[in-house]
Amino acid sequence: MHLRVSPYLLLTLANLFWAGNWIVGRGMREAVPPIALSFWRWVIALACLLPLAWPYLKRDRAVLTAGWRWLALLGILGTCLYNALTYLGLQQTEAINGLLLNSFIPIVIVALAWAFHGKRLRPIEALGIAASFLGVLNIIARGDPHNLLRLTLNIGDIWILLSVVAWAAYTLLLPHRPKAHPLAFLFAIALIGIVATLPFYLMEVAAGRHIQSSFAAWSAIAYAGIFPAFLGFIFWNKGVEQVGASRAGLFIHLMPAFGILLAAIFLGEAMTWFHVVGIALIFGGIVLTTRK
Repeated sequence: MHLRVSPYLLLTLANLFWAGNWIVGRGMREAVPPIALSFWRWVIALACLLPLAWPYLKRDRAVLTAGWRWLALLGILGTCLYNALTYLGLQQTEAINGLLLNSFIPIVIVALAWAFHGKRLRPIEALGIAASFLGVLNIIARGDPHNLLRLTLNIGDIWILLSVVAWAAYTLLLPHRPKAHPLAFLFAIALIGIVATLPFYLMEVAAGRHIQSSFAAWSAIAYAGIFPAFLGFIFWNKGVEQVGASRAGLFIHLMPAFGILLAAIFLGEAMTWFHVVGIALIFGGIVLTTRK
């Protein structure tokens, strides 16, 4: 925690981990119910956090207690709603639709920042967001704009749209978090997220949906807990703290780019010209927006 690491590297790694999370969520949808995956990933993350966060929890107890309202709101938005709604959406929609809808997060962040904070983008930042989003569209349209017209919304897409709003609000509200140590803060919102998710998890179990216990299923849950939840949130929170919500939000566009790469590596899917063009536009947009 004392190393001087670029916030842009932290934001990039967070989205790499989260891209893997989408593959896990979609690939294991039959073996691991959505609320169960959301619940147990945070139980694992909390177990990883406890030995690291304990000294800071004792030190910053008064700060966390005083800021309990912000903690509750951030925990419900970031560690309960966003994850549960995403996994619910992936039960009923293809990853291509989900990634397209998730790529609206930077735009929603900018819109909320404008509506509630009066924030304006510099022209170079607006150009960067447009270029990056164009790269996302190019990947998902497979180089043919007509493919975008064939995409249709279903109930799964609605869940993911709601998760987009939840994550945009979480990112925008992060500057208001209690000024506790990052590990203490993450532990607090993870605990709140688990408590908020528990009633829905019990309802899922009562409805007869159980984890199909296997090495693959528990490996997927372990990955979701350690990398996207534990490390991903630490990196994202630190990056947003240093560069601001609007600029950090642009890095969400890396998720479909990384998703293509991971699919090529682990699923044997071929990378084609439109993937390369789309990824180049995404990185070009990020360079434009983050240059001084």
